Amino acid sequence: MKDCEYSQISTHSSSSPMESPHKKKKSVPKRKWEVFPGRNKFFCNGRIMMARQTGVFYLTLVLILVTSGLFFAFDCPYLSEKITPAIPAIGGILFFFVMGTLLRTSFSDPGVLPRATPDEAADLERQIANGSSSGGYRPPPRTKEVIINGQTVKLKYCFTCKIFRPPRASHCSLCDNCVERFDHHCPWVGNCVGKRNYRFFYMFILSLSFLTVFIFAFVITHVILRKYAGEIRLPVVCFFSVWSIVGLSGFHTYLISSNQTTNEDIKGSWSNKRGKENYNPYSYGNIFTNCCAALCGPLSP
Repeated sequence: MKDCEYSQISTHSSSSPMESPHKKKKSVPKRKWEVFPGRNKFFCNGRIMMARQTGVFYLTLVLILVTSGLFFAFDCPYLSEKITPAIPAIGGILFFFVMGTLLRTSFSDPGVLPRATPDEAADLERQIANGSSSGGYRPPPRTKEVIINGQTVKLKYCFTCKIFRPPRASHCSLCDNCVERFDHHCPWVGNCVGKRNYRFFYMFILSLSFLTVFIFAFVITHVILRKYAGEIRLPVVCFFSVWSIVGLSGFHTYLISSNQTTNEDIKGSWSNKRGKENYNPYSYGNIFTNCCAALCGPLSP
C-alpha cells in the first residue's frame, strides 16, 4: 500500500530539564496496520493480513490435511512397495505446493487501495458544505468516464474510501476495502482475491485439482489391488471433491485466457468479440498473452 495513506502516528511532548526522567513522555509510533480502517485481521506484527471471518479457511486446511494425511498414512506405503516409490514423492511435492500457494493467497494483501487522506477527505467535506450553503446539497459525482483501448469505462466513486476507484476495482463489503482488480471474496481462503494474490489463488486451485485427481486415482488403484471394500470411503470423498475443484479450475482458466475477473463475468460486463460494443478492452486478443499477463507479470507494490 502506498506510503501516503496511513503515515506513522507519533506523539511528542517537550519537558524542561528540571523534570524527572520518568515523567518524560516517549514517542509512541503506530504502524500502518495498527490504524488500518478496514475490517481485516493482522498477525505477526502486520505481516499477515486476513479477512475477519476465517472459519471456512480453517475448514479448508482441515480438509486438505486430513485427506492428504489419510492417503500418505494408509495408501502410500502399499503403493510405494507394490508399484513405485515415486508415488509418495510426487504426492508430497503436490501437497507442499498446494499448502504454499494457499497460505500465500490467504495471508497477503490482495491489492487494497489506500483511502483518501484526512486532508483530502476534509477538502471534500468543504466542497459538500459549500455546495449545500449556495443553494442545495451537491454530493460528489458517482461516476467518471475514461477511455481504455477505445472502450469507454466508468469509474465509480466510493463514499467509504472517498476515492474514484480505478478500472476493475471494487469495494468488498466484508473487508470494507476497495481492492484493485477485484475478482471475488473467497471464504475458503479467508481473504479477498485481487490483483496482488490472484495468480497464487489460481495456482492453488490448479495444484489442488492435480492433488485431488492424483489421490483419487491411486486410492482407486490401491482398492483394486487389495480388493478391500472398507477403503472405499476415501475414494468417495475424493470423487465428489474432484468435480467441484476441477470445475473451478476450468472456470478460472477460462477467465485468465480471456483476461476477465469473476466479478466482470458474473455481471456480464464484457464480450470476447471485438466487433461488439462491450468488447473487453483488457484482453490482448491472444490466449497465451492473456495468460502470461495474469500469471507472469510483475506484482504491483
